[in-house]
This record gives sequence, C-alpha cells and structure tokens, in this order.
Amino acid sequence: MKNPSNILVIGGTGKTGRKVVEGLQKRGQKVRIGGRNSNPVFDWSKPDTWAEALEGMAKVYIVFYPDLAVPGALQAIEKLTEMAKQAGVQKAVLLSGKGEQEAERCEQVVAQSGMDYTLVRASWFSQNFSESFLMEPILAGYVALPMPDAKIPFVDTGDIAEVVVESLINDAHNGQTYEITGPRALTFRAAVREIEAATGKSIVYRAVSLQDYKASMEAAGLPGDYVWLIDYLFREVLSVPANQDVTRDVERVLGRPATDFTAYAQKTAAGGIWGETVPQSV
Repeated sequence: MKNPSNILVIGGTGKTGRKVVEGLQKRGQKVRIGGRNSNPVFDWSKPDTWAEALEGMAKVYIVFYPDLAVPGALQAIEKLTEMAKQAGVQKAVLLSGKGEQEAERCEQVVAQSGMDYTLVRASWFSQNFSESFLMEPILAGYVALPMPDAKIPFVDTGDIAEVVVESLINDAHNGQTYEITGPRALTFRAAVREIEAATGKSIVYRAVSLQDYKASMEAAGLPGDYVWLIDYLFREVLSVPANQDVTRDVERVLGRPATDFTAYAQKTAAGGIWGETVPQSV
C-alpha cells in the first residue's frame, strides 16, 4: 500500500462523512474530522476556522451543508478551494447533487482549481427515510409528499462513501465525474411500500401538491432556508426526467452493483431505527 495520506473529511460525522471516515481508517489513512464539534473546529459559517482544519492536509472530502444549491454556497466553495490550495492540499473530492445547476457551478470551481479532483454527483439518499426529513413521517405511519409520478434512483450513503474513499485513495479517479444512483428508480409510493414490507407496519402514502407541502412545512415552523431547499429539490431536481436515470457508476468504481432500496429497507428495519418490526404472517 502507498504511504497513508492526511485527509480532512468535512462533515465527518454526517450521513456520508462518518462512513467515509470509517472507510479511510480501515484503509490505513490518517483522517481529520472537520466539524463544528471537532478539534480543530471546521464550521462553514465561520471561515476563520477553515485554515487550521486544512493545515497539513494532503487531501480533502468536501461536503457543503446544507446543500450546494443554497445561496452563498458558491462563494464558500470558492474561498475554501483557494485556502486549500494555499495550504498545500493536493486533491479534493466534492460531493455534489445529481441534476443541480447551482451545484455544477461549485463543481467547476473545484475542477478548475489546479488541484487533482473527483466530482461525486449523488441522487437522493435512501437514508432520507431513516436519518432525515422523511423519518418522522415513516414513524408516524403517514407520508404525504408531492411529485407522485417522479421515479427516483435512491442511492445508499454507504455506496457514496465507498466511492468517495476509493476516489480519495486511488489516483485513477482523478479528473472523473461520477453520477451515483441506486440500481433502479422508484416512486415515493413504491419506496414507502418497500419500507412497509420490511417493517410489517402499515404506512399510508398520500400525494399532495408542492404548494400544499411547502405550506405544511412552513406551518410546522421549519426554518425558511430549509423550506426553500426542499421546495427547490422537488421543483428543480425531481421534476427533470434526466434525473430519474439510473447509472452504473457505482459498479464502475467499486466492481459491484449498487445497493438496492429493498436491501436498504430490510437492513434499516432490522436495525430497529423505525421501531420494532412486526412479524410477517405466513
């Protein structure tokens, strides 16, 4: 094995970041977690924390919170990229969103930085049902979502993390752009049915208009920037047919098929995140 690299994992306790950290450590790499509670601190809202986190790092995994589509993300990525170069970082792997035009502007900043890079464009996470905004409705047994006809190639965060780890370690991935999806596309209704089957619990799915969904988020007191982001993702990303396409980039990078949503649902149900499963009748 090559000599291990010093790698900064921004968002190292998040959905993909913690799995990237684990994967890098298993591969013998020296990992620094970049987060608001880490030492040194890395906080996207406090650029004065970035330099110390980047110091001595050879490579960096960049995850922008909450999403590269939000206002201010481009400016933050420009500043971070410049600081990374000044700190001597040689390679950056950027987590991006499949089909997000704003995210693609951020990609270009990294691609044109002069550093080695890999761009990882991910579809919607399967784990949104178990670690994010869709978990509470699943637990409540009632999921109301817009865009009932959109088919989404949900991707497992474990697959994303493995692709990122491979991209950080292996120079063969330099200059590549990967679009990471699951092996098939499902509607929200179909995804809920998969979770229903895995848990044995009854979960109602109801289609609502995007306007009504946005209003319900506002009525629930969710932050305005969060409401904006979810509205954007539905309106600008899920509505585009090309973003429903399934790719084989996971297989290209890892040499195995992408994790199917059924496998995700069964593993998550077995872990008890959605509560105790109900035994299936024979």
